[in-house]
Amino acid sequence: MDAVELFLTSNTITRRHGVGRIDIVENRFIGLKSCSCYETPGLTFLRAAYVDLKGLMLDLEVRALRDQFFTFKYAKVFYNGLYFSPEREFLQVSIEASQGSANGAARCRCFKDSFSILGRWSDTQKLYDMSESSIDEIGDFEPQDKTGFIGVNAIRLRNMEEWGKRRRAC
Repeated sequence: MDAVELFLTSNTITRRHGVGRIDIVENRFIGLKSCSCYETPGLTFLRAAYVDLKGLMLDLEVRALRDQFFTFKYAKVFYNGLYFSPEREFLQVSIEASQGSANGAARCRCFKDSFSILGRWSDTQKLYDMSESSIDEIGDFEPQDKTGFIGVNAIRLRNMEEWGKRRRAC
């Protein structure tokens, strides 16, 4: 199935179930608020399936950057009409670098205004491996190995506790 046929088919299926409709109050670029309704059923469906599938393939930190920074900034650049800006070009290169080749499939379901992903798989492009995700399977994991990791993370928490005590004392 080519890309256009895939989009049109997913649009037809998801539209029948009311997926991809939002009614929001927006903050416009010039500082005004407006009420808008948007409907992108097929794209909502395909993007959610793609993002979920890429979860098998992207490194933790790359995925966090994509989800917390690039997606938001890219949408903002488009929304504000800055497609031909240097920031859009920078974001585009960064996003393309994170995409690489993606292959696999996601099994999804639409029903009565809801969309859910039931499963995903890729035989060739994945970082996830069930045998590497189980402490029992790894075999050489020693419980005392975790103390260094926990101790490093505890520094921040102890500092926050001390800061909270000082703040309450003021």
